[in-house]
Amino acid sequence: MSAVQETLLDVRGLRIGFGGQTVVHGIDFQVKAGEKLALVGESGSGKTVSALSLLRLVPNADIEGQAHFQGRDLLRLSERELRGVRGDEVACIFQEPMTALNPLYTIGDQIAEILTLKKGMPPREAAHRVEELLAATGIPEPARRAQAFPHQLSGGQRQRAMIAMALASEPRLLIADEPTTALDASLRGQILSLLGELQQRLGMAVLLITHDLHLVRQFADRVAVMEKGHLVEQGGVAEVFGQPQHAYTRKLLGSRPQRALPEAVPVAGPPVVEARDLVVAYATPLPGFVGWFRRGRFEAVKRARFALPPGQTLGVVGESGSGKSTLALAALGLHPHEGHLHILGQPWPQGRGAQARARPLRRQVQVVFQDPFSSLSPRMTVEQIVGEGLRIHEPRLDEDQRRERVVRALREVGLLPDLPPEAVSLWLQRYPHEFSGGQRQRLAIARALIVEPQVLVLDEPTSALDVTVQKQVIELLLRLQRERGLSYLLITHDVDVIWAMAHEVMVMRSGEVVEHGPAQQVLRTPSHPYTQALLKACAPL
Repeated sequence: MSAVQETLLDVRGLRIGFGGQTVVHGIDFQVKAGEKLALVGESGSGKTVSALSLLRLVPNADIEGQAHFQGRDLLRLSERELRGVRGDEVACIFQEPMTALNPLYTIGDQIAEILTLKKGMPPREAAHRVEELLAATGIPEPARRAQAFPHQLSGGQRQRAMIAMALASEPRLLIADEPTTALDASLRGQILSLLGELQQRLGMAVLLITHDLHLVRQFADRVAVMEKGHLVEQGGVAEVFGQPQHAYTRKLLGSRPQRALPEAVPVAGPPVVEARDLVVAYATPLPGFVGWFRRGRFEAVKRARFALPPGQTLGVVGESGSGKSTLALAALGLHPHEGHLHILGQPWPQGRGAQARARPLRRQVQVVFQDPFSSLSPRMTVEQIVGEGLRIHEPRLDEDQRRERVVRALREVGLLPDLPPEAVSLWLQRYPHEFSGGQRQRLAIARALIVEPQVLVLDEPTSALDVTVQKQVIELLLRLQRERGLSYLLITHDVDVIWAMAHEVMVMRSGEVVEHGPAQQVLRTPSHPYTQALLKACAPL
């Protein structure tokens, strides 16, 4: 029997529960040696808890069933025996490397720890092997990067360091839990190519946990689809995606954002946001003796020009480090800038007393951030979070008036159900952790809308959401734009979201605007080589 046909992992009747409530209902699947299996589904479908429970990495979980790995049942091993499997024969790559990596240790020390513990390497040999691993994952200057702490690396470099750490012990099976979710399109492509190349070279199997169906098409050999703890369909990628048998699989495949925008109609009046020769720069330390007396200068945004008309969306797209988020901070008045930047015809106040003078303007420009879980205070209730803007911008409202506005905003974004007054009061006292990812993003939108702004800065508003919830949030934002006449400055690396929402597109690279024009023109017939490469890295529109 060939290595590819040999069954490496055989999971039978896997059932997982918490406190007597079953969340995974007796699923079966296999991973063959050298195979790439994708486990897909929405948030809450049970895919991550199923994979991590194989190594008993989920605390307080009641696990039943069998998981045979090379003749041993992982679910029956002692903790000591399982420690020999974790990180050695079976390794993991987690979704967010910034939280998975220890901020107090250098990248090199963290990888070397695996080599000394699992392989028994002496420190000097381990240090040399660390450099080889970092070089194999495509990190430039591996000797220098090995001495860096996680916060000193870019998102793509941190994910590559996580891959180097996972591959240090040359595992037979790699569990990759959403390894590219937080990365832009070109970096996603690079990480996928890297994983595919390393998988071929090492002959290892990969269990990919993801909600990104485009990624599955590019990478996996087989796919298993999960819905609410049940495995509803599995088979070859071409077979399942070409002729899906289950309604839930068809729903997932139909959840890709579609463009339903009417053609932009010119609106009389000045732009709501206008920039000419906009420069955003940071001071940087200079090496050597000269650094004692002066600082260097790094321009994150270089002489950008754009205008956002009322009721329209300007999509800003580019790789990580292109300057798009810095542009958003300048538009929000949160970073000093040079050049012309006007909001509703007014410049952001500068100098002494600028914060107080900027307050009326801040009401008109609100923001929705990428990750609603980290942007919503875990210590504040829903009523406090959504109503906070009213306390600042409309302090004369009494408690009943403020609550009425909060309830209206929540219902506008499709959250608060129609309940009697007592039940509404209880609902408003809930905290962010009691809601799903899509519901938290709706809370963030309600918080922004309650002060009735004219401009929303949307900073990666859907990148942390799965495909079906992403589609719902996009439809909500488009409806609110039609009903309120809102203007959106949309910052994203997701070309699908740009296609669904933007009237005009601005492409940024290394702080410069390399292409700018109507969305149909830029995304269908791009003229700049960088735009062409960016679109090639994404799913076809």
